Amino acid sequence: MVSQHEFLAQDDPAFQSFFQPGATLERISTGYIWVEGPVWLDDISELRFSDIPNNRMMTWSEEKGTRVFRQPSQRTNGSAVDRGGNMVSCEHGGRCISRTGKDGTYEVLATHWQGKRLNSPNDLVVKSDGSIWFTDPPYGIISDHEGIRADSEIGSNNVYRLDPSTGEVELVAGDFDRPNGLAFSPDESVLYIADSGRARGHGFGFDDSRPHHVRALEVLDDTKLGASSVVADIDMVPDGLRVDTEGLLWISAVDGIHCYTPEGRRLGRILIPEVVANLTFGGSNGSRLFITATSSVYAVETTRKGAERA
Repeated sequence: MVSQHEFLAQDDPAFQSFFQPGATLERISTGYIWVEGPVWLDDISELRFSDIPNNRMMTWSEEKGTRVFRQPSQRTNGSAVDRGGNMVSCEHGGRCISRTGKDGTYEVLATHWQGKRLNSPNDLVVKSDGSIWFTDPPYGIISDHEGIRADSEIGSNNVYRLDPSTGEVELVAGDFDRPNGLAFSPDESVLYIADSGRARGHGFGFDDSRPHHVRALEVLDDTKLGASSVVADIDMVPDGLRVDTEGLLWISAVDGIHCYTPEGRRLGRILIPEVVANLTFGGSNGSRLFITATSSVYAVETTRKGAERA
């Protein structure tokens, strides 16, 4: 365990109040290659996450500890819970969006856009109307480390909206380099999307000429995106992100979790001793922050709660 004075870096004194008195950073599970895609399932009080290169999904709970949930897992990356309590996931290996029902049933929801196979869906969020918004960078096809090496059929890296009732996949943003994590504001008027273009992918290092920021895009008519602006420029490269009930952004980056206001002011960081991939809120009251970082999963109690879809 790591004490508060060791893992918190404050830009604003208020950041200290976002954590329970005496809160510690705890490593709750370890032994992975590259751990990603944490999602909390409230119905069963379990955290699921992916060990992508090992092609498996794991599950963790206070009562039972860590177990294998699915192997092989099609190198699943980001996941979320839909309106029915089912898990929807981005698969690098399957190059698709899938759904795992509460009863264990599995189905593929989308594999193509305009007749062309998706690159490697990376992360997603479910809107209150049930639509699934997801990013599709090439990280799962540029090498065999996180997916299966292949050429892109689409030729670009985009953000899409999937209507699960019709199966229609609609492009909502085509001007990103490598779109990654995403999250809606609490009232769903804004969609935040990370662009991790600076990170070239496994073994390819960094390209300083490419983007490393989070953009805020206006949501129009529930199905389209409008004007956008950069709200966080993170040199350490943003990856996953979540929004709490008061609209603050919690963004994973190489060195830890960065917390920003919607206006773009950084309040502080949670420093993690491994390269961070993603995060999610969960636990019995929704205020425990789970962080996936290279070989381990970490957790810390906060005074915040993740924003939920109405």
